[in-house]
Amino acid sequence: MINVSVAAGSLESGLLSLGRQTNLRMLYPSNLTAGKRTAGVSGQVSPQQAVTQLLAGTGLRASFTGRNTVQVFDPSTPVAGGALPAGAIALDTIDVQGANNPNALIGNLPPEYAGGQVARGGQLGILGNRDLMDTPFSQTNYTSKTMQNQQSRFISDALNNDPTARAVGPSGGYNGFNIRGFQVSNSQVLFNGLQGVAPASNEAVMAESFERIEVFKGPSSLLNGMVGNAGGVINLVPKRAGDEPLTQITPDYGMNSQFGGHVDVGRRFGDNKEFGARFNGVYRNGDTTINHQSREQKLATLALDYRGERLRVTADLGYQKQLMQGIRRVTRAVAGIQIPAAPDSRTNWFDPAELSDGRAYYGAIRGEYDLTDKWTAFVALGASDKEITRFSTNRTIINTQGDLAAGNLSFSGSLDKRTQETLEAGVRGRFDTGPVQHQVALAYSTYHQLGEFGPSTGASVPFPASNIYNPVFGPRPDMSLRPGFDSNLTPFSDTTQSSAVLADTLSILNERVQLTAGGRLQEIKSTNFTSGVVTSSYDEGAISPSVGLVVKPWQNISLYASYIEGLQQGPVAPPGTANQGQVFAPYKAEQYETGAKFDFGGLAATLAFYQLALPNAYTNPNTNVFGIDGEQRNRGVDFNIFGEVVSGIRILGGAAYIDSVLLNTVGGIDDGNRGIAVPKWRVVFGAEWDTPFIPGLTLTGRAIHNGSVYVDTANTQSIPAWTRLDIGARYRIERPGAQPIIIRASIENVLGSNYWEATDTTLVLNDPRTFKLSASFNF
Repeated sequence: MINVSVAAGSLESGLLSLGRQTNLRMLYPSNLTAGKRTAGVSGQVSPQQAVTQLLAGTGLRASFTGRNTVQVFDPSTPVAGGALPAGAIALDTIDVQGANNPNALIGNLPPEYAGGQVARGGQLGILGNRDLMDTPFSQTNYTSKTMQNQQSRFISDALNNDPTARAVGPSGGYNGFNIRGFQVSNSQVLFNGLQGVAPASNEAVMAESFERIEVFKGPSSLLNGMVGNAGGVINLVPKRAGDEPLTQITPDYGMNSQFGGHVDVGRRFGDNKEFGARFNGVYRNGDTTINHQSREQKLATLALDYRGERLRVTADLGYQKQLMQGIRRVTRAVAGIQIPAAPDSRTNWFDPAELSDGRAYYGAIRGEYDLTDKWTAFVALGASDKEITRFSTNRTIINTQGDLAAGNLSFSGSLDKRTQETLEAGVRGRFDTGPVQHQVALAYSTYHQLGEFGPSTGASVPFPASNIYNPVFGPRPDMSLRPGFDSNLTPFSDTTQSSAVLADTLSILNERVQLTAGGRLQEIKSTNFTSGVVTSSYDEGAISPSVGLVVKPWQNISLYASYIEGLQQGPVAPPGTANQGQVFAPYKAEQYETGAKFDFGGLAATLAFYQLALPNAYTNPNTNVFGIDGEQRNRGVDFNIFGEVVSGIRILGGAAYIDSVLLNTVGGIDDGNRGIAVPKWRVVFGAEWDTPFIPGLTLTGRAIHNGSVYVDTANTQSIPAWTRLDIGARYRIERPGAQPIIIRASIENVLGSNYWEATDTTLVLNDPRTFKLSASFNF
């Protein structure tokens, strides 16, 4: 077995790259590979497997005429006598259907990189799937293997591996994200490229039904439309049925008494396995590691697909429900005080009656048809119905001793419902003009969201003054007053977005030089309501251009530069603010980026330098009003590394540096200060080791360091840097005549560190030391 990594691209370049990595001598007529492309190959494979995978979908075959000599030929033009060359070893014939069309999104998932923790490519919106070496942007694509091996419960857990992106928010409750120093809300999560479908609104998204979690860094209006938040966007790729039957049951346990499990079943049907079905189901319930907190989770998804010669179709249906009792939400601090030291991370100063109960129904249909071998038409539709009811409040620290102000818990406005629909249609194609190859995409998309609150009035109960170190609770409220789903709803926003996009990637010199350029014409119409009465509206549009250049001086090195914009729907005042639900006008973000990518076969690294700026949104700590003040400009450096260093040792992580500055603030008072919740440094390093002394045993570890951050624009309040250490192990039990059993155990925050995290001007206490255990059985 050998470790190879050949990027998707022209077949000729792929054969040359494979030859260099394997010392194979490739023989073929000079015109045989003209115009042909390969999906690439990576991982631990035999030389025969490497050649077979590289030629998949090209219509060509290969034979070994010697130990290190390979003859590539067209089987429709046989050699004299119809026989293979003397001494040839014929490789298996590959029956490739239309899913391997490079224009396709369905069935064309980029392969895993060496080590299997990340993929070597991902979905770039309208451009389709692209290899990392052909991308003038930064993106990391985490695999389901990584999520399962790390016992991830939510998609936010993937960001624990990323130096550039991090999740902020209580574990299992509402999650926001921070990418390149800018807040990215749960609503900025795509489902297979579609906006508004993922079960993400005001609660965390469960991870078990996804094949890939793709993290794009920076604005992406050209690629994804207005969902392209300035900091970045997260795309979720659902699991599909593989060619081999799958029946997997994984019971699991998490501290303190979280018991449950995951069922994953996949089958293909039909004479050519053209029909596929994949079901994922999850149930968990019990107490968490946080005091007087419990969580119940339910998930059911069904992914169907059809792959014909030219037609491909997928259909997805999903349901997610999560009930959290004793939820621990964000905490504020009054202006002017020093932030108290973080208490024991198990502490919960929120009332045991506070809760979050959310559910989401969602679905999507996508179809692709190959008009010719070089042109593919596509259409996709999706919709979701998401609703969450809360009984909670944000507490406020009033002094350095950690005292909390008294207040009221109210059912008013505690119900939040979002109904969303989306449509995308277009074509992708390839053609040549002289020596220049073109990859063109043209599409139209539209998206609609109706946001509703309810009820507008409701009972409230007082809660007493308290302390973060020694909490005090009031009498339990009458929970029968809590509104149920769909009760007394009143709209607070109605938004429609539409756009048309055209993009072209021009390539020369066997794709050693690639120029991507395009633009998206966008329009947004939004109406805001208060108590059902229209308070504001706007109807605005803009063109968002982008250009990117990739140059490959060597096959395993890509140099790139890009400019991209993000026309973003104005932020929505978050729950707990005085103007909760207020929608602000759209604004534009701009990013300049340059960098290099290195692919050494088993190990890859990326280095990016960027400047990213957009209007600064924050919550005034004195008035608790969310608003816009000036501009935040982040200049940063990202370094990521991943792969298999040597056989049995895998690494994943990197480092990020951000120089964040506020500009043009009101009266210039805060000019030159750092942006809120932006650390100068964040470092993540994870490793896995397949031990030689106990076959089947893998030891894992991860260290995360986050620099200190400010939590106000005046830069007078800050929280210190923190470091977290995670450890784990998994053991593969081989069974004669049966599939192996895999046991996984991990301890997150093994040292029991206590620290604050920041999102906007609010504080979040970290999760305590948490032990997890699971076992996967395949039948």
